[in-house]
Amino acid sequence: MKHLAVVVPAKDEEGTIGELLDRIGSVRVPGCELRAVVVDDGSTDRTAGIACECGAVVVRHYENKGLGAAVRTGLRTAVGRGADAVAYLDADLEYYPEDIPRLVEPVLAGRADYVLGSRYKGGGREVRGMRLYRRIGNHAFTLLLALLTRRRMTDGQTGMRAFSREAAAAAEIIHDYNYAQVLTLDLLRKGFTFEEVPIRYRLREHGASFICWRYPAKILPAIWRELRAP
Repeated sequence: MKHLAVVVPAKDEEGTIGELLDRIGSVRVPGCELRAVVVDDGSTDRTAGIACECGAVVVRHYENKGLGAAVRTGLRTAVGRGADAVAYLDADLEYYPEDIPRLVEPVLAGRADYVLGSRYKGGGREVRGMRLYRRIGNHAFTLLLALLTRRRMTDGQTGMRAFSREAAAAAEIIHDYNYAQVLTLDLLRKGFTFEEVPIRYRLREHGASFICWRYPAKILPAIWRELRAP
């Protein structure tokens, strides 16, 4: 039986974390035992307590460090606990944990080390209602990643990904604020095999996204740093 870790970074997500973990607990992946790893990134509500009650492994940042730092901690924890593969998804219920089997299939089948769950691969119907500036930003950063990596991709900003153990162990996230672009650049530059699969998506109903107009000013320097890294 393989160990599949499901990493969930969370900050002040008490409105969603219980339902998310219950749904993860109902997911079945043949030949795998799922274990949720929640990284509580400085929450001021009951996120960590609810996650513990749901039986997740909980790792706490006692002050907010940023999403990139939380994903870095989650991947390190999953590898340290012996995960054979890792799935990752955001805690806000925008993504469907029921899509985890589809997400990890390329990894478990040995076709890919790194998988992006694409909200656009099925034609983009899943993102109707997303604010225009976010859709434009998603497409712009995805195009930039495709050009820099010379790989065809449709959703470089997705909050649902999968990793082989080797990719999760090798992943380096140089930016605490976010992970999306630098993680993809890092793993593809290291030669890990890559695939996209279609996933479902819905707009969040609780809390607020950290993405705002300042996002490009924080991310573009990180991409430059990653490109200059040896």
